[in-house]
Amino acid sequence: MPVTTPALDPRTAALLVMDYQQAILASLPGPADPEALLSRVAGAIADMRAHGAAIAYVRVGFTEADWAAIPPANRTFSFLGRQRLMHHEDPGTDIHHRLAPEPGDIVVRKTRYGALSTTDLDRRLRDRAITTLVIAGITTSGVVLSTVTDAADRDYRLYVLSDCVADPDPHAHQALMTGVFPRLAHIIDTAELRSLLHQGHPDRVETGRA
Repeated sequence: MPVTTPALDPRTAALLVMDYQQAILASLPGPADPEALLSRVAGAIADMRAHGAAIAYVRVGFTEADWAAIPPANRTFSFLGRQRLMHHEDPGTDIHHRLAPEPGDIVVRKTRYGALSTTDLDRRLRDRAITTLVIAGITTSGVVLSTVTDAADRDYRLYVLSDCVADPDPHAHQALMTGVFPRLAHIIDTAELRSLLHQGHPDRVETGRA
């Protein structure tokens, strides 16, 4: 039997915009279209805002102390530490200007893959009575995978925006989107998000969207 995607109540939902930073966008392969990706994420942000949902931004960036604290056993992040990459004040770690946070949004800085493990994001979401997360992020095999599995263990209802996640490895992206994430989350696109928001809060007046 087909599974019906549940309506999304924006009053208890947050959109996580994860690692949409200049340096990470630049890691996507040539055939990827960052401008189209950014446009879709910007549209999702506008739709969620119009319905009163929370917006949370997650960025990766390191201080000198963060680099020094990375143990050699961590293969990915010890390399970043040795090379002194992704300093938190480097412009390449800024959230892309097209997706810039607004007053009242949540913004956190992380030092590992997941959005929750090295930040206070979970507490800040719980403080707002958020129980549902809508996921947009790059990369699929990095921040998205780590955050989806962690958030599922924390009992959030999850939606992954299929047209707002991307990865340098198309095979890894496809395997996760078709074989892993459907066991943990509802897989939707930005058009379905708009429909679900309307079902969950039909009396909300949308502004600035055609």
